[in-house]
Amino acid sequence: MTTIKIKRVSVTLLLCLITTFSTFGQQENSRGLIWSKLRGLEYQLKAGFNVGGITPLPIPAEIRSIEKYSPNLSLSISGEVSKWFGNKNQWALITGITLDTKSMTTEAIVKNYGMEIIGDQGEKVAGQWTGGVKTKVKNSYITLPIMAGYKISSRWKLKGGTYFSYLFDGVFNGHVYEGYLREGDPTGEKVVFSDGKIATYDFSTDLRRFQWGLILGGEWKAYKHLNVYGDLTWGLNDAFKKDFNTITFAMYPIYLNLGFGYIF
Repeated sequence: MTTIKIKRVSVTLLLCLITTFSTFGQQENSRGLIWSKLRGLEYQLKAGFNVGGITPLPIPAEIRSIEKYSPNLSLSISGEVSKWFGNKNQWALITGITLDTKSMTTEAIVKNYGMEIIGDQGEKVAGQWTGGVKTKVKNSYITLPIMAGYKISSRWKLKGGTYFSYLFDGVFNGHVYEGYLREGDPTGEKVVFSDGKIATYDFSTDLRRFQWGLILGGEWKAYKHLNVYGDLTWGLNDAFKKDFNTITFAMYPIYLNLGFGYIF
C-alpha cells in the first residue's frame, strides 16, 4: 500500500471516529449518549502537540555535545474510547486512534560517528565522521494505544499501557559540516569539509515502519466537557530497520504529548 493510500485510510478512520463521537454528542441527553453512559462508555476527542526527539540511550561516546535542539511544530489529533468498570467506575480500558507528527532538529559535535554522505554526483560514501552534524526529523504516524485508566478523584485520572504505531511518512536527513570523514573506518582516507562546505545525508528510507512502546499519562478535568492531558510515549524498539548499520547504536523515539480533550 502506498504512503498516499495509507494517509487517506488513516484520515478516513479518524474522520469516521470523529463523526461517530459528534453524533453522540449533538445533544447531551441523546439516546446514543445515554446508551453509552449506561454501559460505562466515554468518548473523547483530543488535540495537542509533541515535544521530544529520537535519541540513543544512553548517549554514546561518539556524540560529544549537543549544540542546538528544536522540537519544531508537531501536532496530534486523536479519538479515544474508555470503557469504565466497577460500581464506582474507577478502572477503565482505553483505546482509540491517533494521527500525529513527531519531529525535531538538532546540531551536535561528534567523533567517529557512523555516516554515509551523498557526494556531488549522487554517489554515497560511508565511513566515520568527526565534526558537526545537523539532523532533521519529521515522522507521521497512525497509532493504536491500549491502556488501563484509574480515577484518583472526580477530576484526576492516571493511565498507562502500550502503543503500536505505523510510520506512513518519515524524514530523517541533514548534513555534516566543519569536520572530516574517514572512509570505511577510523584509519581510512580522510575527506575534509571546511570553510562552509557541507555534505548531505538521508536515512529516511531506513526508518522502521512498525514501532511500539510504553505510554504513561494523566488527565485533569478542568470543566464538565474539557480535559487537560499529558502523555509520555517511550519507544522500545529501534527507530531504524534491523539491517541499517550506518549508525552503530539504537535510537528510540521519546515524546511528551500535551493538549486538550473534549469529553462527550
